[in-house]
Amino acid sequence: MSLDQALQATMSTVPECLASGYVDMDTGMLLGVQTVDSHPQEVLDTLAAATADLFQGQSVTQIEMLFKKIRGQEKDDQHYFQEILVFSEHFLHVFMRTKKYPGHVVCFVCRRSANPGMVLTKARMGLDSVTAAV
Repeated sequence: MSLDQALQATMSTVPECLASGYVDMDTGMLLGVQTVDSHPQEVLDTLAAATADLFQGQSVTQIEMLFKKIRGQEKDDQHYFQEILVFSEHFLHVFMRTKKYPGHVVCFVCRRSANPGMVLTKARMGLDSVTAAV
């Protein structure tokens, strides 16, 4: 299955999902995207950079290092933050770091009216199939 097909299949199971994307934060590239509407290229180009800022921005990496130090895990190369939910005025954005590729993040955008617990559950259930398509 191609990455776009995997994103589309997972998107169809996530409640009220309007868009999905796959970001390689190491290269800064948006490797795949599926949406129900068309979006300006400028928005899509910015998604990868914004996702990298969420997970790898200077303040975030400092917090991760502090938490690791407190827990005695300073040499651990695992990332502390795995999932981030952002609620905007009209949407629920889910960003999930993949287990197989820690530098990759899958994003889902749903209507704000979607149940956050169900969105997160269904997104987690589809994460491995999306990652397997890379």
